Amino acid sequence: MGVVNATSDSFYAAGRSETVSAARARIDQLVAEGAEIADIGGESSRPGAAVVPDAEQLARIEPAVAYAVASGRLHVSVDTTSALVADRMLELGAVLVNDVSCLADLDLARVTARRGKTLILMHTRGGLGSMSGFSEYPDDAYDDVVADVRREWCAARDRAVAVGLPRERIWLDPGIGFGKNARHSLELLRRLGELCDLGVPLVVGASRKSFIRAVDDVGPEERLGGTIAAGLWCAARGASVLRVHDVRAMRQALAMTERLDAKHPPEAARV
Repeated sequence: MGVVNATSDSFYAAGRSETVSAARARIDQLVAEGAEIADIGGESSRPGAAVVPDAEQLARIEPAVAYAVASGRLHVSVDTTSALVADRMLELGAVLVNDVSCLADLDLARVTARRGKTLILMHTRGGLGSMSGFSEYPDDAYDDVVADVRREWCAARDRAVAVGLPRERIWLDPGIGFGKNARHSLELLRRLGELCDLGVPLVVGASRKSFIRAVDDVGPEERLGGTIAAGLWCAARGASVLRVHDVRAMRQALAMTERLDAKHPPEAARV
């Protein structure tokens, strides 16, 4: 899943696609680099980001969604917490709604159910405006971060099912960095396999996030190595979807890991 941020204030400056032409170029890049899903959003999810009105979100992302759908090469996900925005983009051809609010608005589930599409529910606590920063969260906020995330996510899933969204159309994102500090995020990644028995596709968005500072205190522009390591770890432990900024680098790393696997005969190395 490749990120398309049609915003001016996403935490990773190089990942912003602020104009229609920039968003189309980004989508072309995702196709060329082998992405399977384009996750297109018009509202930043960085801590303290201002809420973007529905009309503004639509103006930002509708051309990009239409372009990605028309390409015929990508499944399109709309990254929004607005039911109205989700409904319009599903009508336009998007097939996924990526909700980073953990279903703060039940109408998101209702809209997704009515359109017969799929909802990605990301675990978080509280609104994004209340977060002081990525990886800034009280260390004792969770008794057991994996068990607590699992329980709270299941409660959100059950609310979605109660308004008509089939269980098989709800995917899990454990919400790395959202309502969690670096230790919490690392523990979730370390024990990711414990979430797999829920039997739902697992989406992980660790790309260039600040928990990587736990091993190297650098900005988002210098976190590619940590991103790739986290992605390989997650793929090996059951993640179905990796949400990343750097599609080519991640796919290359995954392909090399597969090629190095002992199950592949030496002759498979011929190009």
